[in-house]
Amino acid sequence: MHLVPADRAGHRTIDGHRVCEAIAAIGDTEHVRSWAERFSLLADPGRLALLLALHRAGPLAVSDLAVATGMRDPAVSQALRLLRTAGVVTGDKDGRVVRYRLVGDGMRPLLDECAAADHEEPTAAAG
Repeated sequence: MHLVPADRAGHRTIDGHRVCEAIAAIGDTEHVRSWAERFSLLADPGRLALLLALHRAGPLAVSDLAVATGMRDPAVSQALRLLRTAGVVTGDKDGRVVRYRLVGDGMRPLLDECAAADHEEPTAAAG
């Protein structure tokens, strides 16, 4: 059980080799934390709807996002503020209009998967 940290080395295990495999699968705790934060951003339906809209349609203003998502402007602004703080979106000013867009590629695979799952044909229930 060479991967077990010293502070857990004295704990009883049933399948030591699987414990080591599990520790290897978990990997760096900072990496896990980073992904957990990404998933937490997606956990809110409003934020997820905003991200999906930006992912598919490209840069949009707050009022346009409100219409697209069915949210109110203040709720959109609040969600965008959180997403901007997290480094997921940014706003580009064009005169008096600010259009928001996704930043980087970190969320794109998750949003692709989410969008694809929404357009799949429902499967018949197994009987």
